[in-house]
Amino acid sequence: MAGKIALEDNLSSFAPYLEDKGFEVRLLHSVASGPLEGFDAVVVSGQSNNFLNIQNTLTRAPVIDATGLTPEQVYRHIKQVLE
Repeated sequence: MAGKIALEDNLSSFAPYLEDKGFEVRLLHSVASGPLEGFDAVVVSGQSNNFLNIQNTLTRAPVIDATGLTPEQVYRHIKQVLE
């Protein structure tokens, strides 16, 4: 397994590509009620700076803005931040 990624719900179409690359992918709606601990990266669309309707979301994982990116480009960004 390459790592655990949280995806904003509107990026769910990226999940199959990232799963094929070995990542465990969870949509943010399924983890929004809990902490984002244990994720290696969080991928958001950038449509909202406040992606969980929480002003001070705490996560040590890098947050990647996928605005205008393809799944392949998001994958490359994830690989870069995990190196």
